[in-house]
Amino acid sequence: MTNHNTAARRRVRLLLVDDHPHGREGMRMIVEGDPLFEIVGEAASGEEALAMNERLAPEMILMDISMPGIGGLEATRRIKAASPEVKIVMVTVSDDITHLFEALRRGAQGYLLKNLTASSWLEYLSAVAVDEAPMSKGLAMRLLQEFASGGEEPPLARHEASGTTRPKSDAAETMGPGGMTAVGRPHFRAQLPARPPKSAALGTTPLTPRELEVLERVAHGESNREIAESFGISEHTVKNHLKHILQKLHLANRVQLTRYAYEQGYVNRRE
Repeated sequence: MTNHNTAARRRVRLLLVDDHPHGREGMRMIVEGDPLFEIVGEAASGEEALAMNERLAPEMILMDISMPGIGGLEATRRIKAASPEVKIVMVTVSDDITHLFEALRRGAQGYLLKNLTASSWLEYLSAVAVDEAPMSKGLAMRLLQEFASGGEEPPLARHEASGTTRPKSDAAETMGPGGMTAVGRPHFRAQLPARPPKSAALGTTPLTPRELEVLERVAHGESNREIAESFGISEHTVKNHLKHILQKLHLANRVQLTRYAYEQGYVNRRE
């Protein structure tokens, strides 16, 4: 059961995309019982996803990232080019940060690990449906570590340039504690979003004290609900704070906010 009010809203039209039947079945079992979502179709390839997107006009797509032929990343790019309003959530076994940033670069709104619990899936998808896409605390920590490393990311686009996907490593299938994989630490500086202005470094910031507190907690992977509970305010108020923060900083999402918070030193204020 999700925490969002589904009674007052129509159902979200959902398309499932995975080249493995059991993968689509797993997605279906998670979402089909939730009143917020209506499964309108299932695709077994990127090619089918492109055709079904045009024919069925889904509002949200769950897209497996690694498929033969047109892979999930390239399918996402093409679908977003044709239907920018569609919300796409990438689904994968790997928490490789390079995949996350490449998915965002292609236009995806979210990134889900296949080993998460059904309740975690539904909570996340419900958040995406209302334009809130929080990161897990583990992923937020990985992002902060990678920002500090300052490495360069090898481009992923070449793996799909000829309709082929990046090979899956055995390590990508080995899940560690908290859903983290045994994949080696990637570097991705080349694919990061554009840097925001370093106003804080100059001793000034357009953000209010409360907005700075919200920013700091976002950078540590807290959801809107967790932030609201911490400050004793409503989730609606938190969303308004986030909207104002994004507008003031000219940023687009929580990943960019996390990087901004790191570069300005805000994430070092909490243990």
